[in-house]
Amino acid sequence: MSRLSRILIALASLSLLLTYLYPLWRIELTAPQYPEGLVMLIHINGLGGDFDVINGLNHYIGMATMHTEDFIEFKILPYIIAFSVVFGLLTALIGKRGLLFAFVGYMILFGIVAMVDFYMWEYDYGHNLDPTAPIQVPGMSYQPPLIGYKLLLNFGAFSIPDIGGWSFVFCDLLLVTAAFLEWKKMRILKNTTAVSLAGCMLLSITLSSCSVEPQNIILGKDQCQHCKMLIMDNRFGSEIILKTGKAIKFDDLICMDQFVDNGKIELSKVHTFYVVDYITGELFPETVAYFAGNGTIRSPMGGNIAAFKNENQRIEIMNNLGAVKVERNPERMIGGEQDIASRE
Repeated sequence: MSRLSRILIALASLSLLLTYLYPLWRIELTAPQYPEGLVMLIHINGLGGDFDVINGLNHYIGMATMHTEDFIEFKILPYIIAFSVVFGLLTALIGKRGLLFAFVGYMILFGIVAMVDFYMWEYDYGHNLDPTAPIQVPGMSYQPPLIGYKLLLNFGAFSIPDIGGWSFVFCDLLLVTAAFLEWKKMRILKNTTAVSLAGCMLLSITLSSCSVEPQNIILGKDQCQHCKMLIMDNRFGSEIILKTGKAIKFDDLICMDQFVDNGKIELSKVHTFYVVDYITGELFPETVAYFAGNGTIRSPMGGNIAAFKNENQRIEIMNNLGAVKVERNPERMIGGEQDIASRE
């Protein structure tokens, strides 16, 4: 992580120490008989302010009295906050983004759980009323607002975070800012890496274009570039390998011929023409192939020409299938004249 992110995380963590000095929350009550108001303060380890007076007033409307020892939260909260401070400082010290994202997730989850717990606490005290209370208003509940203002009989209740609570908000803002900066940095690095890899791949293709190899034809998946049919018979397939390494695949020699004759590809861009050996299914350069056609040879699109890497195998197929020798024009083949001359 960057130095700025580490500083933000350290400040966020240290800000939580304010919760040991100041209340987390305050609930203020105002009424004509209490013009100066009453305040209940919620610290990390107990209740403070005028909660004894508030307990006395709540007795008249049937609300249960509140005592610090009734809440397990006050016993464990100091340790949770201490753990959070240590977690944050270690994250800043180690400087791993994974720890930062984990810390942000932990703090957000802690905040949600804390607010849900606080709401349930308010709900329980505001709704579970003593049926023998001196003052009873049918259908009335006395749950204070989670945040904001609410009128309860002749009392106005105002609920808001105190300094300790705002320190949590400040902490989360700093952590989210640090996480955003690191996420943005990761995106930039990722894009830069992608561009670099693309450049390396392009350079690799350019440097290795003289040794480009054919690509296997996948039956039932690859499509003939000319007739758009799926290639289903590997005995008659063919390929044009471009100098960029791209493979253009066909299901019949006649499809490759028509594709070239129709000007769909510039010969200057072609590296090698490949055909499939009728016997072995192996791709090899067209310039060293022997061809036989017709008879009972039937190719997918009616070209009815088979390629052979071995002359003896061509002769055997010609005898067995009543095929005849086929001479293909080598002029369009890359290096064709030289290869055929060396073959013969």
